[in-house]
Amino acid sequence: MHIIIVGNGKVGYTLAKHLCQEDNDVIVIDKSAEALQKAMDSLDVMCIRGNGTRVNVLKEAEVSSADVVIAVTNSDERNMLCCLAAKKFGAKHTIARIRDPEYAEELTMLKRELEIDMIINPEKEAALEIAQLIKFPTVSSVENFAQGKVDLVSFRLGEEDFIAGKAISDIDFKKCSILFCAIERNDRVFMPTGDFILKNNDKVYVIGDHENITLFLKYLGKHKNKIKNVLVVGGGRITYYLTKLINKVGATIKIVEKSYDKCKDLNETLPEAIIINGDGTEQELLESENLKDVDAFIALTDRDEENIVASLFALNEKVHNVITKITRVNYNNIVKNIGVESVISPKTLTANKIITYVRGLKNKKGSFIENLYKIVGEQAEAVEFAANNTTKCLNISLKDIKIKKGVLIAAIVRNKDIIIPNGDDCIKAGDSVIIVTERNNIIDINNILDGGSLI
Repeated sequence: MHIIIVGNGKVGYTLAKHLCQEDNDVIVIDKSAEALQKAMDSLDVMCIRGNGTRVNVLKEAEVSSADVVIAVTNSDERNMLCCLAAKKFGAKHTIARIRDPEYAEELTMLKRELEIDMIINPEKEAALEIAQLIKFPTVSSVENFAQGKVDLVSFRLGEEDFIAGKAISDIDFKKCSILFCAIERNDRVFMPTGDFILKNNDKVYVIGDHENITLFLKYLGKHKNKIKNVLVVGGGRITYYLTKLINKVGATIKIVEKSYDKCKDLNETLPEAIIINGDGTEQELLESENLKDVDAFIALTDRDEENIVASLFALNEKVHNVITKITRVNYNNIVKNIGVESVISPKTLTANKIITYVRGLKNKKGSFIENLYKIVGEQAEAVEFAANNTTKCLNISLKDIKIKKGVLIAAIVRNKDIIIPNGDDCIKAGDSVIIVTERNNIIDINNILDGGSLI
């Protein structure tokens, strides 16, 4: 596919990296020579220096033959104008990043009038992800499938967990219908079979419906009571969207923000929250706000270093649910080593949403991609497909299908039924099928068949 990315900031670079790895012809446009140099040095992409809203620049990028134009500059207005111009000059699909809450009520109109095919808001996506993590206070990550019917959660095993040291087949699941679908151990990914022995410090990925996941976490002693008190450091856009979500479930939220002007704005826009003007990296301030008694601590400043420091204070006070925003990939190992399991990356969430859309365009005649999440440090993917009459393995028992190595059919959703499949189950037209795979660039259910054959 011919893909044009306008804006080579954090999100633009991440998109270019993934999309060029998936056999796409990628062109990156940016006004900054420094930003383009980074892409030229490390990625197989073509770079054009210029303003992505200018006609001559878009023509140089051959916009008339573009399958997708993705506008992710730091200006909402420039992104909208870029998409409008691209569509007028022949681009088939356009995607715009629009972040300002002031546009939130107008997105439907903007999509229609500007002919934008997809609008993505990284901060809103991050807030939704955090809200999911708050729902399961003891897990590291939560991904949703089948319109919220299925959850894929991860958590780390400690010495106190009685399933550590056991083979999966020896675990009494207490009739919980769940599946261990991936294990992260020493930065490696394993697709476990029944004889796989779990170990202390493994990060375990489990899939099931919300009720069964909750029961299983209770069985492990990892289920906590409903979140009531939340302390957030940083008063940016993610905090705005998150406060609106948390308020709906009746939790109290305190926001610590060191900018006095921002605090005044927050008081006006978020009357439901308690706003504190102060530095969230000062231990005395956090202690004065009863840090040790909060149910969840969330670090959302614009600086990774401040988020890490604030999170360290929360961990030191034994806060169970610590969530940290990190934008720089090279900090991920540092955060993991200090004990923060729940890390939020708006750029990664945005990239996943856009990659899902692009892969879907590649496969218009096949099984449509509904959701895609990169898991286990991006070493694996969890992908949801909508099976249809083009799916080759319909109505055949899974035990009779030859599936590629490193691929697991983790769940099947049929109407209201959530099926954790065994060898006797089959896929039917209309099912949502969730797979977990070590492979990238799977765009159709048929891609999981070994050699394209069924048996």
